[in-house]
Amino acid sequence: MTISRFRVLHVCTGNIGRSPMAERLMQLRLRQRLGSEAAAFRVESAGTWGHRGAPMEPFAAQAVRELGGDPEGFGAHELDPVQVELADLVLTATGEHRAAVVTLVPSAVRRVFTLKEFARLGASIDPGALRARLLTLPVDPVDYAAAAVHAALLLRGPGQRPSPGLDDVTDPLGAPYRVYQARAREIDAAVGQTVRVLATR
Repeated sequence: MTISRFRVLHVCTGNIGRSPMAERLMQLRLRQRLGSEAAAFRVESAGTWGHRGAPMEPFAAQAVRELGGDPEGFGAHELDPVQVELADLVLTATGEHRAAVVTLVPSAVRRVFTLKEFARLGASIDPGALRARLLTLPVDPVDYAAAAVHAALLLRGPGQRPSPGLDDVTDPLGAPYRVYQARAREIDAAVGQTVRVLATR
């Protein structure tokens, strides 16, 4: 029997810093929120110029560990159209990455957000109203997450967009460790909000 899963894809440039931090921190926060039901989610990452097979950047891995995540066994991937087509939600580090994903797979435009954009929009979503729309008990986690993405899409528009760059996570590559710590905390805050939006209890 095929088990339905909700697939989340995080995207940055090299897939050794921002997107793997987001991947591993989202896996952690989903487990903390859902326990065994976190198996309904598959969280991956890729880079628009991915260093295929490379480990996570050491400072990024250290920052993930500090926040309770597990960076072990990571290997970078270069973004490909099949990954995008299979993803139910694509979360990018910046608006430029969002544009790159949509250029690669135009049909994915309704499922692609920057991570901070989705977290910001999700703060306005009423989980009780979302559950009520699904009309099934218990609520299927995959159906609920898909409904949350649709709700975020409806909220996205010119009136809700901040100035360019405010929904971006800047690249810490080459910076000292304290910058990686700051980026990891920024990512973790957005991931935590995103998990609250996607994962019903």
